[in-house]
Amino acid sequence: MNTNPTLEMLDPATLTVDINVRKDAALTGDFIASIKEHGVMEPVIAHRKDDGTVHVLMGQRRTRAAVEAARPLIPVMIIESPEEAERIVTQVVENIQRAVLTEADEADAYHQLSLIGVSAAAIAKKTGRTKTTVEGALKAKASDAGAAALGKGYTIDEALIMAEFEGDQDATDELESVIADEPDQLLHVAQMLRDRRDRAAALAALIAELEAAGKTIVEDAGHYADEENLYVSAAKRADGEPATDEDANAYKISTDYRGQHNATTVITGWKDLGFAPKYERYDGGTQAQKGPMTEEQKAERKTLIANNREMESATKVRREFVKTLLSRKTAPKGWQYFTVHAITHHPETASGYDGKVATEMLGAKTGEDTDRWGWNPLRDHTAKTTARPEFSLVALICAGYEKTIQKDSWRSAEKRHFHYLNQLVVWGYTASAVEQIIIDNHTAEAE
Repeated sequence: MNTNPTLEMLDPATLTVDINVRKDAALTGDFIASIKEHGVMEPVIAHRKDDGTVHVLMGQRRTRAAVEAARPLIPVMIIESPEEAERIVTQVVENIQRAVLTEADEADAYHQLSLIGVSAAAIAKKTGRTKTTVEGALKAKASDAGAAALGKGYTIDEALIMAEFEGDQDATDELESVIADEPDQLLHVAQMLRDRRDRAAALAALIAELEAAGKTIVEDAGHYADEENLYVSAAKRADGEPATDEDANAYKISTDYRGQHNATTVITGWKDLGFAPKYERYDGGTQAQKGPMTEEQKAERKTLIANNREMESATKVRREFVKTLLSRKTAPKGWQYFTVHAITHHPETASGYDGKVATEMLGAKTGEDTDRWGWNPLRDHTAKTTARPEFSLVALICAGYEKTIQKDSWRSAEKRHFHYLNQLVVWGYTASAVEQIIIDNHTAEAE
C-alpha cells in the first residue's frame, strides 16, 4: 500500500465508485461533452485496496462522466486508504461547505456513519451540525415513512414528523397537504394531530378497561322519565332512597372541554328494574331553548370546540418555541423593551407568573419539591446562578403571559395577548390560525 500519494493514469471503467453521499451526480449532457472534449483536468482521489481494486473517494461525478464519454484514461491520485468513516465525513463536510448537499443526502450520510459505529455526537462534531440535527436525521431514516419523506425532498424536520405518524393514513394525508399548501403551519397541525391521537388512545383505553370489567357502555343517558338510560345521580330506588353506584349496570362516556374522558354510572332498563327518576322536567318558565339545536348553533358549537382545542395545542408549540429561543447564546433582540413594557402595562405578568413554566422555558431543572409552600423553581434557579439573568427575565414574563392565556382567549382577543403573540412573531414564531385571530383583531385596530 502506498504511504505517499502517487499520480496514475487509469481507465475510468476499471475504477470502483463507492457510495457517495451526494446521490444526484448531475451528469448533464454539457458536462459529459466537456469531459469528452477536454478530458478530466483535475485528478480524482482514490485508494487501492489489498485486492488491487481502486476505489474513488472524491471525484465520482468526474469518473462517471469519463465512463459515459468513453475516455480511455483519467488522472487518478492514489492515496493511503483512509477509514470509511473519515471518507464519508470528508465528503459530507466538503459538500455542506459547497451548499450542494440536500437534507436527504445529509441524512443518508449520517445513516452510513451510524451503521459503521460512529455516534451521533461524533458525527455532529465532525460535520459542524448540532447533535439534535444528527439524531433527528437518524431517527427519520430509521422509519419507512421518514425515509420516504426524505426521498420526496422533505426536510429532516418534516420527515421526522411524517415518521411520527407512520401507519396513520389520515394523519399522513393531512400532513402532506399542509406541507404542500401551508408549510408554516406544520408544527401546529402536527401538535393537534398528537393531541387528537392521545385523546383517541385514552378513550380506547377507558373503553377497554370497562369492557374487561364486564361493564356495558351506552351512548346516551339523561335525568328524566323520557330517557331510556338514567344517570345514577338522577335515579331513586323503589323505596325512594337515592340510587348509588352499586346500582349501576352501565356507563356513559363523556369528553370535557379539555379532551378528558369520564365514565359516568348509568342504569339502563331502569323502569323494569324498579327505579324512578328523582326529578320531573321543569323549565321554570324561562326562555331556555326547547328541542334540538339548530344547524347554525351546532356549527357555532363545533367551531368553539375546534378553536379551543387548537388553542390548547398551540400552547405546547408556543412554549416549545420560547424554550428554543432561550437556548441560544444571546437573548432575543428587543428583549429589554418587551420586558419593561409587560411590567408597566401588564404587571400581572411579573406578579403572577408560573415558576415551573418559566423554568421549563429556560431548559433548567424544575426540581421535585412541589409540595413545599411557595415552591418556585425559577427562584431556586436564579439563586444558584448569576449567569444570563436576561434569559430568566424573558422566561418570567413569557410565563406570566402564558398564565393569562386560556383555551378560549381567542374569543376576547385581549390587548395583552396581542402584545405577547405579536412579539413572538417578530422573534420568528409562526402563529396558529386561532392565535392569528387575536393578532388580527388588534392589527386591524392599529390600521
